[in-house]
Amino acid sequence: MSSEEISTLTVAKLKALCILNDLPTSGKKSELVERLLESGLSKKEVGLPQPEEERTVEQPAKETPKEESPREEIVLSLEDEDTLTPVVEKSVEKTETSSSMILDAEILDAEFADDEPKVLKTSVKKTVDADHARENPTTLLDMIRKPQVAAVLLAVVILGAGGYYYLDNQLDSFTADQLRYGDRMQYQISGDQNGLATFLATEGFVELVMDQIDTEDDICKISAEFGGSGSLEITEGGSSELVNEGGSKDRLGAVRVVGGMGAEWLSVENVNTNSLNPFRVNRHLSIGNICDIGAITASGTADLTSTTHTELRNQDTKSTQLEWGFDLPSPIGKYQGTTVSYGVGGLLGGIETLAPGLALMLQPVEIQELFANDLIDEGATGSNLGWDWRVLGIDELNGNPVWKIVATHHDIEAYCLGTATMNLWVESGNPWAAKQTVDVLISENQASKSGCSPTSQLLNDYVLPEGELELHHTFTKSSLQRGQKQLDLGLTYGSIPLANQLGPSSDELETWGDYDLHMPDDSTLRQHSFEDAIACFDSWPNTIAPGAANALENEGYIWRGTTKQTSSTVTQWNVSWVASDEQAGWVQFNLTGTPNAENCQYDKRGDLDSTAFNRDSIPKTLNITSLESRLTDASNYGVLTGDDRFFTTSGAYQDGIQVGYLIAVPGNDIGSLLSQIGDGGDGAVTLDMSKTWDEDGLTKQLNLLADAEEGRLIGWSFITSRV
Repeated sequence: MSSEEISTLTVAKLKALCILNDLPTSGKKSELVERLLESGLSKKEVGLPQPEEERTVEQPAKETPKEESPREEIVLSLEDEDTLTPVVEKSVEKTETSSSMILDAEILDAEFADDEPKVLKTSVKKTVDADHARENPTTLLDMIRKPQVAAVLLAVVILGAGGYYYLDNQLDSFTADQLRYGDRMQYQISGDQNGLATFLATEGFVELVMDQIDTEDDICKISAEFGGSGSLEITEGGSSELVNEGGSKDRLGAVRVVGGMGAEWLSVENVNTNSLNPFRVNRHLSIGNICDIGAITASGTADLTSTTHTELRNQDTKSTQLEWGFDLPSPIGKYQGTTVSYGVGGLLGGIETLAPGLALMLQPVEIQELFANDLIDEGATGSNLGWDWRVLGIDELNGNPVWKIVATHHDIEAYCLGTATMNLWVESGNPWAAKQTVDVLISENQASKSGCSPTSQLLNDYVLPEGELELHHTFTKSSLQRGQKQLDLGLTYGSIPLANQLGPSSDELETWGDYDLHMPDDSTLRQHSFEDAIACFDSWPNTIAPGAANALENEGYIWRGTTKQTSSTVTQWNVSWVASDEQAGWVQFNLTGTPNAENCQYDKRGDLDSTAFNRDSIPKTLNITSLESRLTDASNYGVLTGDDRFFTTSGAYQDGIQVGYLIAVPGNDIGSLLSQIGDGGDGAVTLDMSKTWDEDGLTKQLNLLADAEEGRLIGWSFITSRV
């Protein structure tokens, strides 16, 4: 068979023809076609194009001996890829329908000679000749109704060859099904060890896990075993979400969301909920330099809900909100929190920033997100979002055939950060993986492997703390409900914000990195500004803070500064300075009025490790007053105003809010590293706010981060705890 000749029949139908012609059903599609041709079937019968001469030249028919009846030819009708519809044909010699004739058919006893073909005699007279059969092909159902075909199929079933498997359960290749508004899949969370998923963090990774937990224990290792249930859902928004669309319902299903710039967008809302029970946490405490072998175990429950908003037109993430909580015995206690990020970051922090797509492990994979429009078929391969994937073949899940796929994250291995592998079982009609196993090992020890380049080792040192991070779990579908309308991703809408409505104008940005000692402030919301605080250095004698005074007099600057109102008349300041020779330190003091020797009350000072000095990399920014004005605008950032938030309804700071800024610039080894993995360009300036207080037996924490160059809210969080 020529390589250009490809059968139009599916593999399932070719195997059905093999069964009907008593032929083996193993092999590839081309082998099945070749086998059928060799058995005597025509090219037309196996779905191949006919040569021109066969279509135009009529071949003379062979004479049939008078004593033999003409052989009835079996022809397969390819009416529909999915549905086989019986065709009722009129008999040439009788008025009864063919189906009624078959119902009256009677299989008689037959005597077979060893050297003669086996023939089944029936009481039904054959009335359709071969030419008529070719012009009006019978369907597969008609063929099965014929006594001789029924006998073949019966023999196949009796012999256990699984004939019905080929007719009903063959798994065709397919492309990923698109998500719809209202789609929902429920799944179970499990693992290999005692049926529970496992998590492990050691050494420096413990700090990432315990960062929000107030404890005095010196924990060197923490592990957890958990199981439970989860659900993934695409929210189906109502007409109330389209109030700015001028009456148009074209984007019905989308949900409104406020982005980091304060503008409102239409988005697809994806909600993933996990309820973990059991949830066991094992803490290992340090004894000197030794990590204790024993573990302190606490058992309880945990809940996690992640809500992601993907904007329709540009399909970028506008916000991710994580609501989490766990209830464990003392000394850990009960924690609840809300963390919102706007288009940046993720649960895995810097690791996810370096290796995009790693977050796919944390919930059942959306098939189209990973595979796009690639065909899922045996042996197919591809790469997307940092994952290399390969279809291993057909497997069975809950009694149904599915494709099994293995995926590995090449960036994790390329950067010598560790390994990340997923096994996926996918089925047609389900936009998410029906089953998914995850195995992850992130370790700074991977950098010592042979083959890791110096750049990879350097990157490993900057991104990863010492120690290891492991995660092993399995998601398995328990139910699936499909929506009706496909998502409107890639489509525009009437209320989409314009570019000039978002960021600050060039006139609002100030160039201060070349000469100023600090980020411009000029705030009217706080009693004292950074300009007031820096004036204190001029009122002190050089003996109070000699390093800071010398640095600021010789091109140095304040790269980190914070302030907090501690009373109606006192503000507390902590400023960190860096000199042109990269020597650095900090000074803490109080300011009680107009800056002078009496009101600038020195508290303490200290030295810091060498810090990068790079004035040229400090970008233009808004001043702090402009940033405060944007963030206090409740029409854009209403979520930041009110009780347990940063601002009052009148636009003032809540009591006890600490305000600060941070300058981050490339320099030293990290500068050369940035130039290899990014553009290595300007640094960044951020504004941050925070507060911690006790109320009603609860400890509460607030945090906020904003980009001073773009005037964009990066994220905020609110956490409560009870020990």
